[in-house]
Amino acid sequence: MAMKMLIPLDGSKLSEAALPYVKGLLSKLSPEVKVELTLFQAILLQTHYVFAGEMATPIIYTEKEMKQIQQEARDYLNKLAEGLRSEKVSVEVRVGIGSAAEEIIKAADEINVDLIAMSTHGRHGISRWAFGSVTDKVLRAGNKPVLLVRAPRGTAQV
Repeated sequence: MAMKMLIPLDGSKLSEAALPYVKGLLSKLSPEVKVELTLFQAILLQTHYVFAGEMATPIIYTEKEMKQIQQEARDYLNKLAEGLRSEKVSVEVRVGIGSAAEEIIKAADEINVDLIAMSTHGRHGISRWAFGSVTDKVLRAGNKPVLLVRAPRGTAQV
């Protein structure tokens, strides 16, 4: 028997708050259950801005720059994967390009995961309205079960 999990991460300590819960869940599973984890990061930035005085001009990243950004994301995910691999746990890394929520839902469907395990920043009020909620979008638009972990207060963004 195999269980597939997707763990979306954005490079911040906040997003990593779900990892201890995933480890705890893995330790409680029967030894016969093989687990396939996919650590995932979505890259939205396809442009950056160049400022000249008060004006800002969007510049599209070159193909070389995008490959570098993708490699940095893979390196980050691979570093985290090292601490999760075991006899009964295999870990893959995957990087998507686009809206985080849409890419998470797409990856979960393509892999056909049993569970998405992710942390939430716990925003509410104006900050939630201003920044939106990837978690909320995954919950509402996705069709896979989601384990949500609220990041502890005071957890650094970066």
